[in-house]
Amino acid sequence: MQENILGIIGGLGPMATAYFLELTVKMTAAYRDQDHLRAVLMEAPDIPDRTAHILDRSKPSPLPALTGYAKKLEALGCGCIAIPCITSHHFFPELQRAISIPLLNIVEETARHLRENGVRTAGVMATTGTVRTQLFQRALAQEGVGCVLPDGAHQEMVMRVIYDDVKAGRPVEEDVFGEAAAHLRANGAECLILGCTELSLANRDRPLGPGCLDALEVLSRAAVLACGKPLRPAYHCLITR
Repeated sequence: MQENILGIIGGLGPMATAYFLELTVKMTAAYRDQDHLRAVLMEAPDIPDRTAHILDRSKPSPLPALTGYAKKLEALGCGCIAIPCITSHHFFPELQRAISIPLLNIVEETARHLRENGVRTAGVMATTGTVRTQLFQRALAQEGVGCVLPDGAHQEMVMRVIYDDVKAGRPVEEDVFGEAAAHLRANGAECLILGCTELSLANRDRPLGPGCLDALEVLSRAAVLACGKPLRPAYHCLITR
């Protein structure tokens, strides 16, 4: 398999990008520095908030900045691009058309991983922007996987963990995180999708237990494979047991 240089549009948020890089290192079956994938990181926290624009189109669009960084990474010789931010995938079609190298799709990869591992119904924990744009709903439907969404009150809890806790650099409110997860399970979700990279950080610090799939881990796995690197056996299935 061809070895690609990975391009990363990061900073959305910064800690999630750092964790993404950590995951790619852990997942690669490497035994020396030279065995790891090569990467170019554009750390761009200045990109306008994705959810803010999706919910209110008068707010600045992140698309021009995302497109600009993607073109820079292509010009630098990257063979594929990853964006460790799920809400930004609302702009995936326009971004992919703007470049000639593959843009890894965290949403489609996540839905495919669920189907390949026999999951029939998944609950989605994500930003309100991601939920409103139906990114996961459409991807899951294409893979034949049922979808459970939080009600209004529990969606607010998810956003509280994302924005008031993780993005603000505060400790995760474990009871709030757990209650939102329990609500989805009670409504038929056999697996929970951590569909926001900030929730990946929350789960890293306060694991929700068995039956979870971290979309950031899915993207990291896809990046390792897209760059032609071998995967450690422990990461073939990412659903927690």
